[in-house]
Amino acid sequence: MIFSRRRGGSGRHARDERPGGPADVARDSPAEENAAPERGPYDSSEAPEGVQRLDLGSLHIPAVEGVEVRVQANPDGSVQQVVLVDGGNALQLAVFAAPRSEGIWAEFREEIRTSLFNDGVAAQESDGEHGVELRARVRTPEGLTDLRFVGVDGPRWMVRGIFQGPVAADPGVSDRLTRAFEGLVVDRGGEAKPVREPLPLRLPREVAEQQAAQQEAAQQQAAQQQPATPATNGAAPGDQQPHKRKPSPRPRRAD
Repeated sequence: MIFSRRRGGSGRHARDERPGGPADVARDSPAEENAAPERGPYDSSEAPEGVQRLDLGSLHIPAVEGVEVRVQANPDGSVQQVVLVDGGNALQLAVFAAPRSEGIWAEFREEIRTSLFNDGVAAQESDGEHGVELRARVRTPEGLTDLRFVGVDGPRWMVRGIFQGPVAADPGVSDRLTRAFEGLVVDRGGEAKPVREPLPLRLPREVAEQQAAQQEAAQQQAAQQQPATPATNGAAPGDQQPHKRKPSPRPRRAD
């Protein structure tokens, strides 16, 4: 399922998200304690207003012109995968529960690096606009592809983005995907969840109802096109069953 949205109202800003950077100093200042960050991903409590977003439950995706939101969902409306596409570039998104006391991106990053290494792929760390990232080049059926893994720790959540294609090697190739990532909003909710558990994503109700109606219509159409089962014993329609002749009585031997 593909959603195409028009351009939203959020832009790209320069905020240092690395530990100990200006952003952390600003948040420790009493005057700036409640100030909204200049760019996201945002927590739902601090997200800027007036931006058109696709509501997927725990994750709200901003509308950016030229970016398609491709969602893989189950029949019940639960979302299994979210990918933003801009031409030959893609951004896969996921959001996880995290503890209140510390972030989990560093732990995730090390696990990703180990997994890639076991597959024969070397991943390198680099400093990005959101802190430490991982970059790798993998072989796909279409050839070699660049990947860039970005993680952002928020209040009791962590967003992971996987940039794929030319944008993974040069973020300036697709400023639209960068703006979409920085405009994300996470609605963590107050329910207690195990650390590292993916936060639930769901299609908007009207979209889920539309998808269910389309699936039901497709099933009905398939049922109507299915050939009827013949009533005869395995014979094709129109075939006539041969008449069974009654066996002739055996002649009796005279005593």
